[in-house]
Amino acid sequence: MSAAEPEACALSSSSLDVEEKCQYYGNSSSDPPTEPHPDMDMFCCHSVQDSLLSSDSRFTNYRGILNWIIILLILTHAHLFLDNFIQHGFLIDLRKVLEHLMEDHYNWPSVNLILAANMFAIAALLLERCLDKGTLSPSAGHCLHLGNLGLLTLFPAVIILYDTSISTGGAYFSLWTYTVLGLKLYSYQETNSWYRQGSVPSSGTDKCVLHETKKHIEHLTIKDLYYFLLAPTLCYQRNFPFTPRVRINVLCKTLIEMVVLTQIIVGVVQQWIEPIFQRSENSFSNMDITTRVEHLMELVAPNHFLWLMFSFLFSHSYLNFCAELLCFGDRHFYGDWWNAKTLKCFWGNWNIPLHKWRYRHLYTPLLKKRVSQKQADLLVFLMSAALCEYVIALPLHSCRLWIFFMMIFELLVDVYLGDYFKGNYGNGLVWLCFLLGPPLAMMTYFHDHYMSHHGQHPPGLSVAECLS
Repeated sequence: MSAAEPEACALSSSSLDVEEKCQYYGNSSSDPPTEPHPDMDMFCCHSVQDSLLSSDSRFTNYRGILNWIIILLILTHAHLFLDNFIQHGFLIDLRKVLEHLMEDHYNWPSVNLILAANMFAIAALLLERCLDKGTLSPSAGHCLHLGNLGLLTLFPAVIILYDTSISTGGAYFSLWTYTVLGLKLYSYQETNSWYRQGSVPSSGTDKCVLHETKKHIEHLTIKDLYYFLLAPTLCYQRNFPFTPRVRINVLCKTLIEMVVLTQIIVGVVQQWIEPIFQRSENSFSNMDITTRVEHLMELVAPNHFLWLMFSFLFSHSYLNFCAELLCFGDRHFYGDWWNAKTLKCFWGNWNIPLHKWRYRHLYTPLLKKRVSQKQADLLVFLMSAALCEYVIALPLHSCRLWIFFMMIFELLVDVYLGDYFKGNYGNGLVWLCFLLGPPLAMMTYFHDHYMSHHGQHPPGLSVAECLS
């Protein structure tokens, strides 16, 4: 090979000018130009480029690999379902769940507890009317509101802990109702306070226009309050965005989704998770480390599927059903959390209504009090972790702080490993924490509650029966 050939390989045939082509073929610039060689592209077949799967490559089209993973997962779990069916038979029975939710045919303590929540809502409305008329000072009204919220928090906790007739399912439904009501009433009283002061914070969560000509009392009505309490939002404002009409096709679609997903969730619990519980001999706190890891690995897949389906059922189907029924316009209930590349982004997109509430009523007021952003983030996160522990642990009469500490561990992972896991690696870390994080810790609570009630259970005993 001549010395001119390596130089020619660095140039493509499309970029060679006439003079370079003439030099390559041995012609001087004074010679008449010759036609390019018909096989010019054959002389150079290499260029500087990275392998597609290397970290320096800009290749991003992994759709084929994704399809392969999906097919492999389907085939793998089809084998698991078949093996489960051969070993345990068909265990799905929706009637057991309905019987459990009905509690006593003549005494429904959870329903009575939920109906009693109206007292706190009416009390908040009466306090707002007194504040609007000036019969209460702002400081006294604020203290009374906080007292009302404190009683709202303690009342269901005391009933759930000391009333043995209430079922676990009823306790969960009641406590979630009171928790949502507490968040809504806090937003209700604080937002009305901002309206009275004439300074609604422009945080992006409340973009309604304040009409100075309207009196405050026009909005302090039963209708306005209960529309807010039933609406799929945690943040109050005077003028919510509305859709023109109720679309029956959307209502039917979301209703069918809720019915189908509920049956699938019941099937996963009874057919997949319940046999794992029945194979356990001790609670997680009494297991040795090897057995504990084995049971956790068995629960990872069904627990993950359960959370994904419940997330779609609640965040999409149920909230859209409520929004359509009430003509509520803002339906941004979740972001693309599945694409989150950091845990902070995941937490912000998982539950948009709760994220808006935290930003509007916790994070922004903390910043106004000259708390640093990092400290405000930490305080808001600790509040969220404590709230998760409270809502999950109280109905089970079990406070082990596993959920709280698991969320703290995720915070440490985000702080110390977030700079090293970016892009697709960061998204992988998010999914790993979602698989092995707080959702799995929550499942251990249900496992131990099951074992505490029926450690030595007869064959065929259902989870619904043991939780009743």
